[in-house]
Amino acid sequence: MFKWILAIAGFLFFGKSFFGGFIGFTIGSGIDNYQNRAKSAQGRGDQRGGRAFSPEDLFNYYQQRSSTSDIPTMIMALSAAVMRADGKVLKSELTYVKTFLNQQFGTRFSTEHLQVLKRFLDSGDIPLHQICQDIKLRMQPEVRTQLLHYMFGIAKADGEVSQSEIDVIKQIASMLGVSQTDFESVKNMFYRNVDSDYKVLGIEQTSTDDEVKKAYRKMAIKFHPDKVVQMGVEYQKGAKEKFQKIQDSYEAIKKRRGIK
Repeated sequence: MFKWILAIAGFLFFGKSFFGGFIGFTIGSGIDNYQNRAKSAQGRGDQRGGRAFSPEDLFNYYQQRSSTSDIPTMIMALSAAVMRADGKVLKSELTYVKTFLNQQFGTRFSTEHLQVLKRFLDSGDIPLHQICQDIKLRMQPEVRTQLLHYMFGIAKADGEVSQSEIDVIKQIASMLGVSQTDFESVKNMFYRNVDSDYKVLGIEQTSTDDEVKKAYRKMAIKFHPDKVVQMGVEYQKGAKEKFQKIQDSYEAIKKRRGIK
């Protein structure tokens, strides 16, 4: 467009000279070419920000963001995986994530982290194995188990936990090095059936009364809130909720069996 505008302007400016028109055409062509290249580069950038962003590029992006122990970035990656599990991202899930991170990190959590979440939500396959290996190296076992509590909280935000969400969280738990027993314990705090109280304690219905008591003492020590006292308020809140559910399950079994 500019090549014709400047060609006409040059033609008139230099006294209806064809030389002036040629100069204007040349300058205008340069401007048009520059704008076209800029638009092309922006298009490639937009594409990388969307689903064309490869798992390798996405992990590089994750590493750049989390290289300074940026825990919110780690959580954003896991959050996106759970939110996408059932094929739909719900407002209730986003609200849960925002509330948790605001309470956990305060001013350290910002709109920039929500943009990070959006990048993971909009991208293709999330490189969960690489991200979980990185988190596994950086976080203590108790904190990694607490992350399951957070992820099930996202899944439960709409009122129910779907099987696809359970499958994704189970996959993440395995990659994080969380045992099957601990996974089942946390899962049954959110996804309950007739065996849930026993699963919370990591035992079966066939366990003896002494085994029930022993399992409770073991779980109470293992998941005591003091284990994550170095973490933020929201982690401690989640740990206290988990500890309370362990106690609730134990009390329910005691009542059912008549254990004193």
